[in-house]
Amino acid sequence: MLQAPHPVAENVLRLRGRIESAAGRAGRRADEITIVGVTKAVPAERIREAFDAGLRHFGENRVQEWESKKASLDDILATWHLVGHLQRNKAAVAVNLFHSVDSLDSLPLAEKLDRAVGEGRRLPVLIEVRLDPSGTKSGCDPAELARLGEGVLLMPHLELRGLMTVPPNSANIEEIRPAFRHLRELRDELSRTLDWPLAELSMGMSGDLEIAIEEGATQVRVGTAIFGTRPSVR
Repeated sequence: MLQAPHPVAENVLRLRGRIESAAGRAGRRADEITIVGVTKAVPAERIREAFDAGLRHFGENRVQEWESKKASLDDILATWHLVGHLQRNKAAVAVNLFHSVDSLDSLPLAEKLDRAVGEGRRLPVLIEVRLDPSGTKSGCDPAELARLGEGVLLMPHLELRGLMTVPPNSANIEEIRPAFRHLRELRDELSRTLDWPLAELSMGMSGDLEIAIEEGATQVRVGTAIFGTRPSVR
């Protein structure tokens, strides 16, 4: 008798179906969108199950949490993203733990990362843009985006690949759409200003990824839809 798929594998399959449907509506291919499995409060064995189900990109919110799990997962060939706010005093640790920092939000942090990266390596980064008018989320102010982008391009050990955002909270996901559209417009404008290709748009999570894909997301950061509801972590 065939064994039933594990729920994580079922969730990944269901998620791929959602992505394929959203991409089709937007006239895009599903393989243009990378799933970044967000593993905040997810134990190593569940991450391994997601890897076995085909995921190859994972995102952690905190340096310390990934540091505690890394030894258990060193044997799997995945790409590890830092998707949460990074304090400058943890920059040197972060560059040795992650393949990409997707939450760069200031020139001082960029300078710390650039100095910490070893010779012969370039660290991919995304600039996190703050689009929440309440100002409660981290990220670069859109008015400062060009200045930050220009500064990053001058840093020999950083590779600027695109933008990331966390949208404003709303019970109506259609109210989130303008934020995703705005990020795409900011990305396109910044690419023209810098004369630099910015392929990545990291936006969209479990509840709103379809809208993000319709608006041009190339990466979606998904936790709950893969791993289920997790305990709140402060």
